[in-house]
Amino acid sequence: MIDRIVAGVLCAALTPVMAAVAVLIRVLDGSPVLFRQQRAGKGGLPFVLYKFRTMRPGGAFGEGDELRMTGLGRALRRASLDELPSLWNVVRGDMRLVGPRPLPTDYNSRYSPEQARRLEVKPGLTGLVQVRGRNALTWDEKFRLDSWYVEHRSWRLDLRLLVETPLTVTRARGISHSGHATMPVFKGDSRGEPDKADVTLTSGVGQLVEEGAQGG
Repeated sequence: MIDRIVAGVLCAALTPVMAAVAVLIRVLDGSPVLFRQQRAGKGGLPFVLYKFRTMRPGGAFGEGDELRMTGLGRALRRASLDELPSLWNVVRGDMRLVGPRPLPTDYNSRYSPEQARRLEVKPGLTGLVQVRGRNALTWDEKFRLDSWYVEHRSWRLDLRLLVETPLTVTRARGISHSGHATMPVFKGDSRGEPDKADVTLTSGVGQLVEEGAQGG
């Protein structure tokens, strides 16, 4: 309920910004203004995610993004303004302010049992992945962080992630994965052993997760 109230207040306060973005997209990139796609919510159940459109229509999730991304779309993504319509998903109860990012429902059958734990909670606008690397991380790294969040989630951890999110947005880091406009398609669990990058990532978030767990 708190998430819905906060999201509703933000929707009202940011209406002028969203109206301006909508006009820019309509004038520079044409219709449609909004991007709608079925994503997996809690329990893997589908819901329609709303975002501002940053790419030319056509193509599957993560495929050919670098060719379809518009100039305005890149600017919106750098500022995370494309995410603003997703506040409506929070108001509707599809998402929360903090949680694993919602991914396509096609991915549900590709998760390992550990990776599938991300579906135990509602997806969020921001989360541990967003403040610890975003799309600069590999899929394995993202899913490990999602699992840790599910295991240790608490209101204190959520609050800290919400506080850190604006700083992450202003730095505009991790918007895209190396060699991709966004992220490559997740084709299934690699079932590999943690590499050096995973170890570094783990040590970097250990204190944050521990503090969040203590808050629970």
